[in-house]
Amino acid sequence: MRLIVGLGNPGPEYAWTPHNLGFLVVDRLGELAGARLDRPEAKSYLGRGQLAGHHVLLAKPQTFMNASGMAVRELVERLGSDPSELIVISDDVALPWGTIRIRERGSAGGHNGLASIIGALGTDEFIRVRLGIQPEHPARDLAAYVLRPMRRAELEAAAEIVETAAEVVQAILSEGTRRAMSRFNRRVRAPQEGRIPEERS
Repeated sequence: MRLIVGLGNPGPEYAWTPHNLGFLVVDRLGELAGARLDRPEAKSYLGRGQLAGHHVLLAKPQTFMNASGMAVRELVERLGSDPSELIVISDDVALPWGTIRIRERGSAGGHNGLASIIGALGTDEFIRVRLGIQPEHPARDLAAYVLRPMRRAELEAAAEIVETAAEVVQAILSEGTRRAMSRFNRRVRAPQEGRIPEERS
């Protein structure tokens, strides 16, 4: 069984913030897998289902972002799975809106949720799907930026990112990480008010 974790913060006040894109993607995967993420266990909400011919366990840690590693470590230990098979979905302020980056390993890149997971697992050897949320203009307070409700254009872009990220995860499961990387690692235009970003040629 493959463990797929979306990162975010619990609570309605965070539901539609850029920092919760990981939760939104896992919710979409739950719809595709026929799984409801309403089972509280291992400091998370869990759902079991099937995606791309694989049995999957979908998880939304409820520890708040900066302590995500506590929940992920417990889930990995319970499943007895290798961390290299873990798929983590998170936002990334270093990537422009609409950009998706798949990596098999690497540093946290300043993301506290990923840093918590790396620390808890004692390894950075796990698959991560990073979703760009970089502000169009430099933000004085990045923490405030990622925790505020998304504007209309960002919501439109987020809906597209969520659908694409769900495709990405299914491609990782069915084709392997390397092939998924070659298909989906690309850069797109940042969102502007009232329009969905377009892919750069």
